[in-house]
This record gives sequence, structure tokens and C-alpha cells, in this order.
Amino acid sequence: MEAAAAIADPIRRRVLELVRDRELPAGELADQFEVSRAAVSRHLRVLREAGLVRERREGRLRLYRADPAPLAELHEWLDRYWEDRLATLRDLAEQ
Repeated sequence: MEAAAAIADPIRRRVLELVRDRELPAGELADQFEVSRAAVSRHLRVLREAGLVRERREGRLRLYRADPAPLAELHEWLDRYWEDRLATLRDLAEQ
């Protein structure tokens, strides 16, 4: 569930949107936000440690791209959670 904690922050969710379909350098990502480059770097580290982004180095550049695989576990958990809740609601409604 590390992915859930990682995507709790709006900046990290936006980073994931930006790197969902393409690889971007850290500097270009940092330019998208009104926080310091160091803050964006910390957000990237959280995403990287959660496995939600992959980092590739090309010379001095650090390029980032989304890896949605860790979200599958979260998706499965949410599916089970809502199935259980809806089943409970159905049972209560039938009573």
C-alpha cells in the first residue's frame, strides 16, 4: 500500500500525469510546479521508492517515466473493499 501513500499528495499525482505517456527530465518536471526543485526532487524520490516512476540516467540528465504496476495492488484492494461494502449494504437492504 506504499503506492496509496505516494499518490496522496497532489504534486505527486500531477508528476505521474506528466510522465504517464512520456519520459521527462527532472528539470522539466520541476518547472511545472511553484515549489523548489529540491521539493520536486523529494516528491520524485517518494514516487521512485514506491515503484511508481522509473529513473533513467542519460549523461547528466535524470529522466523519469511512470510505472503503473504498483497501482494494481491498490486497485485490487479497492475492488475488494467496495465489493465487501456493497455486499453489506445489499444484505442490510434485504433485511
